Amino acid sequence: MNKTASEAVRLAKQVKVLVTDELKRVEVVLCPPFTALYPVAEVIKGSGIQLGAQDVFWADEGAYTGEVSPLMLKDLGCHYVIVGHSERRAYFHETDEDVRKKVEAALAKGIGVIACVGETLEERKRGETESVVCREVRAIVDGLSVPDPSQLVIAYEPIWAIGTGETATSAEANRVAGLIRAEIATFLGEEVGQQVRIQYGGSVKPENIGAFMQEPEIDGALVGGASLDASSFAQIVKF
Repeated sequence: MNKTASEAVRLAKQVKVLVTDELKRVEVVLCPPFTALYPVAEVIKGSGIQLGAQDVFWADEGAYTGEVSPLMLKDLGCHYVIVGHSERRAYFHETDEDVRKKVEAALAKGIGVIACVGETLEERKRGETESVVCREVRAIVDGLSVPDPSQLVIAYEPIWAIGTGETATSAEANRVAGLIRAEIATFLGEEVGQQVRIQYGGSVKPENIGAFMQEPEIDGALVGGASLDASSFAQIVKF
């Protein structure tokens, strides 16, 4: 929840200039708040940068005051939507079932999904990282229809690393990404498991992105605070 519409436009313009040379080899997605989706879409139109939203509801329309549907996002030109972010799960009590319904609703409208999974500090201390992450992945992919694997992205965001300045080591992030890939392969097949992109998210910044990108199981990054500064975000993209 950052940036007014005018601030988001200014940031998007800066990002567009700084990442132009990278767009042939890296997919860049900007996910502003709902209030800034339309003006940011106008800024990046034709640039190769994709538009994403930060959340979605699972119904196309109806008596759900305050919610935003997949149809509305599609109409604005969204190619992606973040689903199940840890803040949605923690502050708004989204369940695995809620996340699954949102994933299905978005994919049904041809919107790519960036689905988030990750453990809390307490769960990590109890040695539950593997069981929590695999449970959340299973809830997303078990029986899921994925005609185009490029439309499904799983972001491993250890909750204890978000906004704290702490990060998982690249080796640990790679290990968990491998668990995620194996879980996807179990339910959707080996070929899909290899094609689905797995990102790391959790205090990603220019200083540490290089280590994560060297790991074989990590395909990209879900960038939080560092994306609020065009220069920092562009440095991450360049890696």
